[in-house]
Amino acid sequence: MTQPVHGARRASVLAVLGVLLALLAGLLTAAPAAAASYQYWGYYQLTDATWRFSQKGPAETNPADGSVEGWRWAITEESGTPPRNPRVTPTFDELCGSAAAESGKKRVGVVLDYGRDVDGDGATPPDPVAECAVVPTAATGAEVLAAVATVRTGDGGLVCGIDNYPASGCGGPVATLSDAQKAADTPATLAPTATPQTTQPSSATPGSGAASAGETAGPLVASAPTSAPTSGVPVVVWVGLLILVLGVTALVLSALRRRRQNV
Repeated sequence: MTQPVHGARRASVLAVLGVLLALLAGLLTAAPAAAASYQYWGYYQLTDATWRFSQKGPAETNPADGSVEGWRWAITEESGTPPRNPRVTPTFDELCGSAAAESGKKRVGVVLDYGRDVDGDGATPPDPVAECAVVPTAATGAEVLAAVATVRTGDGGLVCGIDNYPASGCGGPVATLSDAQKAADTPATLAPTATPQTTQPSSATPGSGAASAGETAGPLVASAPTSAPTSGVPVVVWVGLLILVLGVTALVLSALRRRRQNV
């Protein structure tokens, strides 16, 4: 008389397990559509004529003499598609060829791309510009930027504005993107290079530290490693689903054992 009861229990448990698996499949399918978009100044290094998004903040980098750094204002999706790199790629010689090497100093080219009209706050962005910073050898990426531009920072030294663009705010999430914002980048031309800028780090310089002027510059930041796209599902959701699946599986096995014992 107990077999029908166990059969019904087994069927119920399997039904619950099927619902959980369906929910998991739904999360995997829907997650990529929930990728967020953010508006901010991106920080890049030029390596082999290709822009690479920096894996460290500007206050944590120490660009070498002969390197080129880039900044780009844009709206970027978490998925990274389409990429929003600086739209011009000048060489170091084009930017700093006229700057003579000096003991205790380094020369770093800097590209500033203020982005497209559709990526800003309504104000027309300036055309991309490039400068040559001549700074102490130990200067960080943040100090290099401060040598060639006016920088407005937010909490934690986050770069909110460069040369008063944008004039206010500090980026943040963007709920929806227009077709124009999703479109591929528009071409851009570089304004004439100005006279190389020389500066000394100070306590007011964003990201400045107590580094000795005699320190040697470290290597350029390595290229970003290639990684597979993620689903965007929070870790806590995965852990919860795993616990549920394991629990239901244990119930199924327990029910099967009791059924065999009663047969």
